[in-house]
Amino acid sequence: MSFSSQIDSNYTPKRLAVKLNSKGEQFVVQGHPWVFSNNIIKINDDAKSGDLAIIFSKNKNRVVGLGLYDANSPIRIKMLHSSYEKAEINTVFFQNKIEAAFNKRQSLLKTKTNSYRLLFGENDGFPGLIADVYASVLVVKIYSEIWLPYLETIIPSLQETSAAETVVIRLSRGLEKSKLHQLQNGEVVYGMLENEVVEFVEHGVNFSANVIKGHKTGYFLDHRANRKQVGEWSKGKTVLDVFSYAGGFSVHALANGAKEVTSLDISKQALEIAIQNGKLNTYSGKHKIIAGDAFAELKNLIKNKVTFDVVVIDPPSFAKQASEIDLAKKKYTQLAELGEKLTAKNGLLVLASCSSRVLAEEFLEINNKKLASTKRRYKEVLNTQHDTDHPISFLEGAYLKCGYYRFTD
Repeated sequence: MSFSSQIDSNYTPKRLAVKLNSKGEQFVVQGHPWVFSNNIIKINDDAKSGDLAIIFSKNKNRVVGLGLYDANSPIRIKMLHSSYEKAEINTVFFQNKIEAAFNKRQSLLKTKTNSYRLLFGENDGFPGLIADVYASVLVVKIYSEIWLPYLETIIPSLQETSAAETVVIRLSRGLEKSKLHQLQNGEVVYGMLENEVVEFVEHGVNFSANVIKGHKTGYFLDHRANRKQVGEWSKGKTVLDVFSYAGGFSVHALANGAKEVTSLDISKQALEIAIQNGKLNTYSGKHKIIAGDAFAELKNLIKNKVTFDVVVIDPPSFAKQASEIDLAKKKYTQLAELGEKLTAKNGLLVLASCSSRVLAEEFLEINNKKLASTKRRYKEVLNTQHDTDHPISFLEGAYLKCGYYRFTD
């Protein structure tokens, strides 16, 4: 597993001496993983992505943290170590972090599950890097050039810790355009891959992920616990899974004895995957699909007076930048309204958000405000966040939230 021939030979990281303004230093001391460009007051003129930034305190000239410099991001330094205690950024440092992350996942791995997120970016001390395991295949997604000089160390450690037989590299769009490497998106860098579609198990339910061409690393693992919960509450029920993608909620519902499940998504290709994922399991219910814009299709179902015992609405992020927050909140309000109208008497409505810029408290308040404005009685029976393989170490890392609302009329 050698990356030396694929990384620019002139791309050798150096050490940078960095000083920050008071706000930036405070963030570092408090353990925040990001340092923005406008917080830097002193740094080497020739700084390049991947260089090791040694951050000194403003007054006493003590080292307060270590990070990787990113020339292509407003988050100019991604922190690796925030402490007055000394640390060497080397093979042992990364190995210890990977082992610590793996140990956090042990409770999950004791269930009937062989798919999990081994590294969750900043939250596990690897900003801009994700590592997901699907059965015996490890998929490493890299979002920044900062990691290129360290792949030779990190990838073998991830493979060894996870005992993966195959390792696939996925690159962000920005990194695909980088001239500092010859890596290909979807490249198999260790072992062999007979089929780009890999089957795996999630709480006893069978799924598949396209680890070469699929979105992100091939699948969304963060909702695992919610999918299990919805499945358990779907026995003998009719279920609507909105923004279903590869059918996560749908398949759990079918595998748990749902009478009829409808998967709704704008992508016909995603719906085909949902159908195939369903067929990896034994079920007796009916699996229907609707291809189209969610808002339009939901209004259509309401017009036709169709209702479901369980309605799950899990949209993509509506607020990828601050300017979109208000519009996102309006869309969440709309979806709560549409979802309520589609939920049958004594039914369950599950509303989710993955917009990190809309906080959990705000999202749940939006749902409760809208549902309270209807004439129906309901109870918020559960609200959840990320599964255990998505630990949260800083505020902005907490993007996922989910509310369960049981109507009692």
